[in-house]
Amino acid sequence: MSNKPDERLDRRDFMIASVATIGASAGLVANAASASAEASTQNAADPASATVYTGDVIQGRKVVSALDVQDLEPGKKHHLYFQGVEMPTGQHWYVSVTVAKGARPGKRVVLVSGVHGDEMSSVHTVQTLMNSLDPAQMSGAVMAVTDVSRPAMEGMQRRWPNAGRGADLIDMNREWPGNENGLTAPSRHAGLLFNRLLRPNADAAIDFHTGTTGFEVTAFNIGGMDVPEVKAMVELYPVGQVFDNHVYPGVLHNAFMDVGIPAFTPEIGAARVLDRGMIALFVEGTMNVLKHHGIVAGPMGRTGKDVSVFIGNSAFPIVATEGGLVEHLVRLNDKVEPGQKVAIQRNSFGEVVAEYISGVAGEVTGQRSDAMAEPGNPLVFILFHKDDGPDRAETYPE
Repeated sequence: MSNKPDERLDRRDFMIASVATIGASAGLVANAASASAEASTQNAADPASATVYTGDVIQGRKVVSALDVQDLEPGKKHHLYFQGVEMPTGQHWYVSVTVAKGARPGKRVVLVSGVHGDEMSSVHTVQTLMNSLDPAQMSGAVMAVTDVSRPAMEGMQRRWPNAGRGADLIDMNREWPGNENGLTAPSRHAGLLFNRLLRPNADAAIDFHTGTTGFEVTAFNIGGMDVPEVKAMVELYPVGQVFDNHVYPGVLHNAFMDVGIPAFTPEIGAARVLDRGMIALFVEGTMNVLKHHGIVAGPMGRTGKDVSVFIGNSAFPIVATEGGLVEHLVRLNDKVEPGQKVAIQRNSFGEVVAEYISGVAGEVTGQRSDAMAEPGNPLVFILFHKDDGPDRAETYPE
């Protein structure tokens, strides 16, 4: 069974098919909203301009509902909790915030992880980077948020288990910049974080991810290389692939870009594990970014100039058409050609029921790691260059 370029599927179509009825119901609710609620979907006109302490202390850390890193004492690390969205019980989800406030003025970089709850290597990358910083030797500030989607992280699952309209599972990285008065908890949570924590403290931002449960990716960065500030940062990573694509709205790095803050997304291997080899590459690259912005002094580490980098602007998905065991015939980062067989699938009798081929020339950027698949599951993503330019609506293996 072959996959041709003109048969490409939008991954969102098959990923959300099972909740189509819920989505339709949500549309009816949204249409019934009042004019004032409709107006509230916009970002706050004036993001938080001062730190607001709630008076609460959790495990010795003060809680804030808004943060301006300029209010913090320079030359020190600060550990805080940000008060996020309210739960059905009336309590709040609290987000961990670490700020390395330099001894001297300078640029501010925001590092985010935990937008998806099953992405552990992204969290560890940010933690490792922050642990290596000495604020007394820094200029500006680096702020890290490592557990954005707290309820998803508690179950180490990708999506936020939302109780607003029954049992929804919502992908938080389709909610940004959010809406503080939105219809779902993830939307309200995103609005609070973006307006009162992230946006006010960023001159540049990096949103770290991994592949999702059951689907691993190689080390690569996603960003619009047509934006000079983004290109300059992405090229500072010693990783082998760049997805030169702005991708679709709703992802966090695009919310930053929409308000004039350069941002991009690193992807760091498989979900639910710590890939220490990949983590080291992204720690090195992120430290290069901090040096690029004058926050940290010292010589650059390895960059994209020191490795072979494949740049593509599109991701070609190969999707299962049958159920059964999947055998990959290529590995991550392998180069493939049109017509090359990349996977086969066997039924319970061991018979080959499907063969999958590449419709493009490119490099393997993601593969299904779960050995079983049913029709509609993505099996392989191939990064390639599309001569007529990328489609802003196309999918990618995050």
